[in-house]
Amino acid sequence: MRPRYGCDERELAHYTCYRASHKMVVDGRLDKPAWKEAPRSPRFVDLVSGVPGFLDTRVAALWDDDGLYVAFWASEPNVQARLTGRDSLVWTENDVEVFIGGEDCYYEFEINARGTVYEVFYIWQDALKKGGRFDVPEFDLRTRRVDVLGGFQDGMRYGKHPRGARWAFMDWDMPGLRTAVRVQGTLNDASDIDEGWTVEIAFPWRGMKPLAGKRPIPPRDGDVWRLDFSRFELVESCGVTVEPHPGWALNRHGVYDSHIPECFSFVHFSGLRAGETPSIPRARPGKRGGRLR
Repeated sequence: MRPRYGCDERELAHYTCYRASHKMVVDGRLDKPAWKEAPRSPRFVDLVSGVPGFLDTRVAALWDDDGLYVAFWASEPNVQARLTGRDSLVWTENDVEVFIGGEDCYYEFEINARGTVYEVFYIWQDALKKGGRFDVPEFDLRTRRVDVLGGFQDGMRYGKHPRGARWAFMDWDMPGLRTAVRVQGTLNDASDIDEGWTVEIAFPWRGMKPLAGKRPIPPRDGDVWRLDFSRFELVESCGVTVEPHPGWALNRHGVYDSHIPECFSFVHFSGLRAGETPSIPRARPGKRGGRLR
């Protein structure tokens, strides 16, 4: 029996994240030795049905003592991106996304093909209490730009997640975040056929302290974090926009909603170096609950 709102844990993806064997230079080029050594995920699937997306999207991840590194390969015959302002609503056009699960919180990162970044830090409302670990100026409801996700004004989610609403800190930026995008084609030009676009992201461990809680950072060999890797695609036909935008992720969520930490994939951190492991196969979907290695 499937959960009332969300996914079946047996269907969630497992990915092994190895230590990087090379110094990570974030420039958007994914033909570097580091990314050739990292296991690449299977093709992303539809958030609801689990059917492979009609455009190929894949992800890989590595880590070192400084941070977590994520790479995306997004196939796209007509690469489009117009929003340029920091924290623009890039999810209204084409983007790739990373959600990082934390202790009573999670973080959302989005980026489009122009390199425009959107970030939000979420804290469950029942966890933001006086004297608690989030009772710091960084998460002061009186002075920060805050919204509510899953509240009465959010009809898509209101009353659906059993834990309820969460505070959304809209002005939170991860310290030390680095990103780079490369377009394999011509941006915003429908007169030719593009190959797609690639993204490279560095999430510093020092910036993830609020997410880590009691977990050690950098992680130790065998530690498991929950992350969601996804992509949304703006589809227009005859002047009409398809709503909701098609969304794909490493595993299905069962509902058209990325904000379900229980549906985030399992990322297993390995102390082995990617380039030194014996014949790392490409990541592949296994049976229910199988690990991607």
